[in-house]
Amino acid sequence: MKLYCLSGHPTLPCNVLKFKSTTIMLDCGLDTTSVLNFLPLPLVHSPRLSKLPGWVSKDGSINLEKELKECGGRVFVDSQPELCLPERELMDLSTIDVILISNYHCMMALPYITEHSGFTGAVYATEPTLQIGRLLMEELVNHMERVPKAQTATCWKNKEIQRLLPGPLKDVAEVWAWKRCYTIQEVNSALSKVQLVGYSQKVELFGAVQVSPLSSGYSLGSSNWIIQSHYEKVSYMSGSSLLTTHPQPMDQSSLKNSDILILTGLTQMPTANPDGMLGEFCSNLAMTIRAGGNVLVPCYSSGVIYDLLECLYQFIDSANLGSTPFYFISPIANSSLEFSQIFAEWLCHNKQSKVYLPEPPFPHAELIQTNKLKHYPSIHGDFSSEFRQPCVVFTGHPSLRFGDVVHFMELWGRSSLNTIIFTEPDFSYLDALAPYQPLAMKCVYCPIDTRLNFHQVSKLLKEIQPLHVVCPEQYTQPPPAQSHRSDLMLELPAPPLPYRRCSVLSLPFRRRYERIHLLPELAKSLVPSEVKPGVSVATVSGMLQSKDNKHTLMSVPRPPPAAPTKKRKRVAEEPPELLAPKPLLSGAVPLDGFLATLHKHGVSEVKVEETADGHILHLQAEDALIQMEAHATHIVCDNNEPMGSMEGSSAALD
Repeated sequence: MKLYCLSGHPTLPCNVLKFKSTTIMLDCGLDTTSVLNFLPLPLVHSPRLSKLPGWVSKDGSINLEKELKECGGRVFVDSQPELCLPERELMDLSTIDVILISNYHCMMALPYITEHSGFTGAVYATEPTLQIGRLLMEELVNHMERVPKAQTATCWKNKEIQRLLPGPLKDVAEVWAWKRCYTIQEVNSALSKVQLVGYSQKVELFGAVQVSPLSSGYSLGSSNWIIQSHYEKVSYMSGSSLLTTHPQPMDQSSLKNSDILILTGLTQMPTANPDGMLGEFCSNLAMTIRAGGNVLVPCYSSGVIYDLLECLYQFIDSANLGSTPFYFISPIANSSLEFSQIFAEWLCHNKQSKVYLPEPPFPHAELIQTNKLKHYPSIHGDFSSEFRQPCVVFTGHPSLRFGDVVHFMELWGRSSLNTIIFTEPDFSYLDALAPYQPLAMKCVYCPIDTRLNFHQVSKLLKEIQPLHVVCPEQYTQPPPAQSHRSDLMLELPAPPLPYRRCSVLSLPFRRRYERIHLLPELAKSLVPSEVKPGVSVATVSGMLQSKDNKHTLMSVPRPPPAAPTKKRKRVAEEPPELLAPKPLLSGAVPLDGFLATLHKHGVSEVKVEETADGHILHLQAEDALIQMEAHATHIVCDNNEPMGSMEGSSAALD
């Protein structure tokens, strides 16, 4: 059993598990933090960005004015933003049989895998994961294609040039794994390969293993996966939450008794309490609006935004914000809000019960009906005529590099009355703001990450008790900025097995058993003998047939009777004679009895050597060696016919 690690990002994993002749990819996350090294894509011409000076080395030997621009003491790439793909050279991706998706954030690299690697397998995901994942991919494509850039910057990626660049650009790794965004045609082709599954539904893969998704409690349709055979069980835990939010609660009991637990997707903000962050979000928003300023919330179009809107629904009246307009701007804003209301069976029990009243499970439906929340596909069209200030705007992308958020940063960034509130934990807010410096607007960092923290996961692992835990190496040591915080790492009785990008782990687990089915006619012929009360043993001789990873033991076929003929056939044409099976021996070989038997056969010069696993017998005259262990007997001899016949008779001892 081997694990190939194709991503170095702990919350955007991409691993490949080889288990029982099947090759299974676990998630295909797309690392979008690479876009922080690029200049923003403004929707309208930005005089400020267009006048940025190009970068030239101090000695003038390297001139990359067309590729790199200086802004706020940092250097940015001036081209279409590129995304960091999972490693594609570590293994042949065309050999992957199945891809299992845990949540819609961990499937964003799917078109790169399915459309450019010769992949011919199947992809399994829940319906909300597929539909919301499709929306997020379409939104990403829309953001990139809406502001195209003709030039492609590649010279700076040369190792000799990159090491001379100022930081952090010179320290960026895997730059040749960065690629431009896929097309909408590639998205549609990739998602056509997805097969829908429900929680606890068992899917058989080639008769070898079964896979089954379990609710992980993190987002709509998010899943952990169980991968098991008759005697082995591997659990894959990615992006899980024990907090009571809008998704179905996490299924913990089904993870028990795992031989291997692959653990990824823990919180990126272990010191930030989500409830506390929600409180700070609401209070800072209210303070800004009362002072006459605007609030910008860069966020994804699905996920935490549902909880933010629900929190604001309860907060608006008490904070006297009833007349303040709330805008949600995204190409997929309408679809995202509608999908959240129709996936009732994937919601927590409290929200499911509202559907039968009937009431909408999320309160943002009422905010829309009362015109307190308005949604638009972009800043153009109806929004420009209905827009009024002060207001609150939810829009993407949280990296501040593309999408409608770039326009609002240019529009509101020069006023200290305005505030930008970061709620998504995926990006460093300082790096996100870097190309907009100097900035007058206030910045508030309220990262809301509901995934498991280290205390929660340690408690959970004590309950489910896996034999072995595999996790990213980041979880086995404190964060670099807080090296004294030993509580911000995974501490287990048995140290976990860490992995990093491009590593291959041989998992400490060996398959020992395989299930075999006996045909009824063969089972009838067995004569069990009781060896101790309640335990009977029977010898069996049959023919083993293996097909589609299923094994069947059947009776040895008897040869058909020879047809009578006057002419005598040649010996070579006569059917082979099937000999009756020899009686089989079992159990440990008694040393004294075995030496006595050898003596009867004329083998008298035997030197016995005791080992940790048994004994080694040196037959000096015969120039042979017999190694006797608890579970096997080996005979080593060269060109010795008498010993060769003994070797044949000793096979029953192996």
